[in-house]
Amino acid sequence: MSAPAEADEGAVGSGDALRHVMGTFLSGVTVVSTVWQDVAHAMTATAFSAVSLDPPLVLVCVSKQSRFHAAVLGAGRWAVSLLRDDQEPIARHFSNRGRDLKTQFDRVEHRSSPASGAPLIAGAHGWLDCDTYATYDGGDHTIVLGLVVRASREAPSGRPLAYYRHSYFDPIAP
Repeated sequence: MSAPAEADEGAVGSGDALRHVMGTFLSGVTVVSTVWQDVAHAMTATAFSAVSLDPPLVLVCVSKQSRFHAAVLGAGRWAVSLLRDDQEPIARHFSNRGRDLKTQFDRVEHRSSPASGAPLIAGAHGWLDCDTYATYDGGDHTIVLGLVVRASREAPSGRPLAYYRHSYFDPIAP
């Protein structure tokens, strides 16, 4: 017999209620990056997913209030680095609002992606280079659908970085 569910059922009514429930959903952690107006932009994203194999499509959800929003829509090309469990400091760095755009990659080992030129995080499990395929209104976010034009699995070992209950962690650790 299973344990009784929390008595928290009903209409959502606020973003806080949705955040509370979704905090129990395990998410992988990525850094999405682009180059727009000769400046590298990046953000940590957990709202990222594969969508289709034919054509190869992924999506990322970007807050309309973030400065990354204008950059990713303006550039039309972007990259995704799939982070490893030892890259939590990088995830935290790119989730901090207000960091200096001109120096944000100074202490982060990276290289330019072959198609978009966007920064790729060194040591990540893999990366995807994308062209914006479509965008959709998603309330306070824009859903950015990307056509994957290049991809590589880089790190042959290591574990993924995950996000669960408002914390980063290694989902495979004992």
